[in-house]
Amino acid sequence: MLGLLKLTHVRGARSPLRSMLLLGALLCGAAQAQMNIVVTQYNVRPIPVAIVPFGWQGTGAPAYDVAGVVTADLGNSGRFAPIKVADMVSKPTQPTQVNFQDWRVLDVDALVIGQLSQTAPGRYAAVFQLFDVPSGEQRLGFRLEGGQQDLRAMSHQISDMVFEKLTGIKGVFSTQIAYVSEEQRPDKTKRYRLIVSDADGENANVVADSPQPLMSPAWSPDARRLAYVSFEGNQSAVYVQTLRSGMREKVSGRPGVNGSPSFSPDGRELTITRSDDKGNLDVFALDTSTQALRQLTTDSGIDTEASWSPDGRTIYFTSDRAGSAQIYKQGTASGARPERVSFENTYNAHPRVSPDGKQIAVQYGQNNTFRIGVFDVANREFRGLTDGKLDESPSFAPNGAQIIYATKDGNRGVLASVSTDGRIKQRIASVSGDVREPVWGPFPRP
Repeated sequence: MLGLLKLTHVRGARSPLRSMLLLGALLCGAAQAQMNIVVTQYNVRPIPVAIVPFGWQGTGAPAYDVAGVVTADLGNSGRFAPIKVADMVSKPTQPTQVNFQDWRVLDVDALVIGQLSQTAPGRYAAVFQLFDVPSGEQRLGFRLEGGQQDLRAMSHQISDMVFEKLTGIKGVFSTQIAYVSEEQRPDKTKRYRLIVSDADGENANVVADSPQPLMSPAWSPDARRLAYVSFEGNQSAVYVQTLRSGMREKVSGRPGVNGSPSFSPDGRELTITRSDDKGNLDVFALDTSTQALRQLTTDSGIDTEASWSPDGRTIYFTSDRAGSAQIYKQGTASGARPERVSFENTYNAHPRVSPDGKQIAVQYGQNNTFRIGVFDVANREFRGLTDGKLDESPSFAPNGAQIIYATKDGNRGVLASVSTDGRIKQRIASVSGDVREPVWGPFPRP
């Protein structure tokens, strides 16, 4: 079943917007491990905000805590400091009930109020307003409609709109992440799961479950499919799985290595790492509909971990052709020649291109210490972002403002994120399992 969510502009906002968003639920089993986000470092002044508990119009208890989700979203971003409900001197749910002096006394810069109402059996509407407290002006006002299954998505969408209005950066609370979890069982066997969750770690669902390793998940541009590597039958193969139906297809299971899939921007091709009969690894482009395979790199060294530029004309990949792992770029047209990109560190690998194509995130390091950094494509400057001992697998958020990556908490793999300016760091704590290889999904499409 698909949930239908309707969003409508409410009087007082600056720009009218009417859109219909189709939200599909993953038809998968629920994951055992849930996660929570902890901001571990921020070097910016968080904006003080108040998200007042929404009013409720309906039978029984409130159907959902919309304000609670919005508060968690904004607080976990590291850019906002929501005040506690206990500290609120009033709790307005209508614009006419707002006394701005109440909030100025608390030094609040922005105020969010709203109401959740039941419009029909199993149907709900959420109306909210965002106010600038110093000026007393309304900056946003929208009405969102949907079913019971849409209430969390509606809450994330409110967070996205508030976040963008206050920061100028598009919010990513409505997006998803995928990651691999390895679990050691009491009988000493291991279980590998490919999991998809909301960006805050909630609503975790198992996409694939195997006693053999699962690796290298990659999102399609429309967020409807995942490519990944499975070692079923002790042979690596690349699969593409449709999330809504759960159907999957083996797209590359040729003898030898099949690894590191990455979707082209139009979703028609995958770059994959393939080995020849001598075991040498190169990057190929695979047409997923025709199975046509074309070789992109040709070198006696190892070429792997390709990532596409947003226009699809260039790939960035890892190669040891110069003696150590470094980042190279190469056009995707026939006869294109590779060009080395990274020179600053003795080791650079796992390149991932930002949504605007202006930055390349990498795993860099030496002497068994690895961290996350970014290269500026235009001026070729490098900037380190993290300070862990084993930080790996960077992946940009679709707004380009954050990077999610895998790191270690003791001997256990966990997920973390860092803003691309390095000023805000977060830890996404998993309850169980050894978590690795996160990838941030694109913005959902209608």
